[in-house]
Amino acid sequence: MDAASVGASSIKTVKSLSISTIPKITSPTTLTPPWLSTQPSMLTLYASISNLRNSVLYLTRCSTKPDTNTDNEIDQNSAFESNSNPKTSKSSAPVSNEALSSSLSTLSSSSSSGLVFGLGPTNSWDGAEIGSPVVKRFLSDEEERWYMWYHGRSKGKPGSEAIGLAVSRNGIHWERGGGPTRSSGEAGLAMKCSTDWWAFDTESIRPCEVVVMSSAKVRAASAVYWLYYTGCSSEKAEISEDSLKFSLENPERFYIDEVNGENGGVGKISKSLPGLAISQDGRHWARIEAEHHSGALFDVGSEREWDSSFIASPQVVFHVSGDLRMYYHSFDAENGEFGIGIARSRDGIRWVKLGKIMGGGGSGCFDEFGVMNARVVRNQKDGNYVMAYEGIAADGRRSIGLAVSSDGLKNWRRFHDEATLAPSAEDGWDNEGVGSPCLVQMDRDSDGWRLYYKGVGNGGRTGIGMAVSEGSDIRSFRRWTGFNYKKGI
Repeated sequence: MDAASVGASSIKTVKSLSISTIPKITSPTTLTPPWLSTQPSMLTLYASISNLRNSVLYLTRCSTKPDTNTDNEIDQNSAFESNSNPKTSKSSAPVSNEALSSSLSTLSSSSSSGLVFGLGPTNSWDGAEIGSPVVKRFLSDEEERWYMWYHGRSKGKPGSEAIGLAVSRNGIHWERGGGPTRSSGEAGLAMKCSTDWWAFDTESIRPCEVVVMSSAKVRAASAVYWLYYTGCSSEKAEISEDSLKFSLENPERFYIDEVNGENGGVGKISKSLPGLAISQDGRHWARIEAEHHSGALFDVGSEREWDSSFIASPQVVFHVSGDLRMYYHSFDAENGEFGIGIARSRDGIRWVKLGKIMGGGGSGCFDEFGVMNARVVRNQKDGNYVMAYEGIAADGRRSIGLAVSSDGLKNWRRFHDEATLAPSAEDGWDNEGVGSPCLVQMDRDSDGWRLYYKGVGNGGRTGIGMAVSEGSDIRSFRRWTGFNYKKGI
């Protein structure tokens, strides 16, 4: 398939590309994104890619290394603006999040503290459940742009899960589309489950990381997005029920169908695997068919290995040239807990697993029964690696914790024995659990960090929330309550 057609094709015809078409990643390069102002600040990419099937891919909106921070000032009073693309189609016209969820109309109230993105309309592709936020911030001298990829699910049959894109000017007021994205300026549904019977991702797909790649040999417009994601098929994971101390489900689903009282698979344990797709604009994706027979990047471990049941939430961090690291989680049946493992790669496609790096906490801790959904970023202030993760307590309660490592490998130390962010009070929108964290480091010490997360409330209703740090102190977060909470956050 001609790579130039990837961005032009509709999401309904997402293609798969062979692993042989993806060239070797070289050293980082400096790139000026074409969509920025006439005097953009130079933004460095983490990794690069030379070409794809000898065709140039045009990045039409934004590209910079993940979690980039510059000295640019944030517009403190930036208001939510509609999509500026005049050719937006009717089917995916941008819709303000406030118009789609009544929850956001009372954002200042205690019951909705922290909520920044709610469910879509009842009959939309993301009207039943949302989660797995992957948030990226892109800066120029005169413009700030935020992208959020997330998973959504509609009411209906298996395979209705999809990955969508929302956009924002400030990372708080988000714009979503009402249907599939059809141009490079739209928000909306971006990628559906595979329709190939042999594929690993026919029933569920969830975004885990988006990395921007570019080439040192061709012009800046050839940058592409790499999406690492979790995919599930109908194949079940082999886990002995004797090893379970609590209800286990993969992937987790929270929405309860009002008609038959089912949530689409409580207690169902699917064999999820990691996948990769590429895009020229972050909206139209082509799957990479890796060496595994299902198209996944790699398989579960052997029978006696800790990750023999499933592989989930692959999050990739660029360390140095030729050294990419993937953090993922699985269920360690021998120890009866969720754990986080690490794999390394030279090219971002072929991976070597190095083993489990983190398991459950001590007795009575918020993460006693394991850790999952890790999100690792490198602290630009001290160079340490910071991991935000979802912890599971003995009663199944989900909270968010933090850990730190000097090398990002196996030497991880928890910040606290207590959760950094726990479920809210009884009347809160996220009172049943919080998880799937995503960390974004801001520019100035006074701005600190943002923590985006999935929240679950009464009846399994989900949303995406945001918490902010106390200045540059990453050890303490509180839910966002408005711009008047702390200037610039």
